[in-house]
Order: sequence, then C-alpha cells, then structure tokens
Amino acid sequence: MLVEYFPVLLFLLVATGIGIALLILGNLFGPKKPVAEKLAPYECGFEAFEDARVRFDVRYYLIAILFIIFDLEIAFVIPWAVVFDKLGGFGLVEMGVFVGLLVLGFIYVWKKGALEWE
Repeated sequence: MLVEYFPVLLFLLVATGIGIALLILGNLFGPKKPVAEKLAPYECGFEAFEDARVRFDVRYYLIAILFIIFDLEIAFVIPWAVVFDKLGGFGLVEMGVFVGLLVLGFIYVWKKGALEWE
C-alpha cells in the first residue's frame, strides 16, 4: 500500500532538492555588493521618522477583516462551480442565498461607512 505513495515522496524529495540547490547556487553565484543603503533596515531613501510600534487606526483592521471575509467567499464559490452540474437547481438556489447574504453584508458595511477611509 505504501508503494502507491512513492511518486508523491519522490516529488517532494525532488522539489526540496531543487529548492535547496537554487538557494545554494544563488548564494554562490549571485551578485554581492553590500552598501550601507542596502544594509539599512529601510530602503525607502530616508531615515525612519517614527517608532516601529505606531498604533494603527482601527479602520485599517476593519478593512483587513472585510477583505478576508469577502476573499474567503472564493473558497466556497470555486468548489461549487466545479460540481455545479451535479448539484442542479438546489445548488444554484443555495449559492444564490449565500451570495445574496454576502451582498447584503456588503451593502450594510457600505451604508455604515466602514469602507470610507477618511
């Protein structure tokens, strides 16, 4: 039974070997010209003007959470699209309810002004 998993093990070993080989070759043959600007913590062209532990506005986290919520909808839509022909009308109605609830949530968030940055 374990013989059936040999191709997967072989694939993982080859992929790991290629990854390690590329890292080693990059370190050996890659350009090495360290200058003070490249070794600085920030490469944006000017010195840091604030502490790294600055508090972020709550709206930043709200936008991030909303992005994750609406982005995770794809995790449900793609498998549904793959088996859509097997689900028939029931699957269409269920996905319509799901997308409808997401649209209602989006409209609610929009009306509350949560998507406005300023």
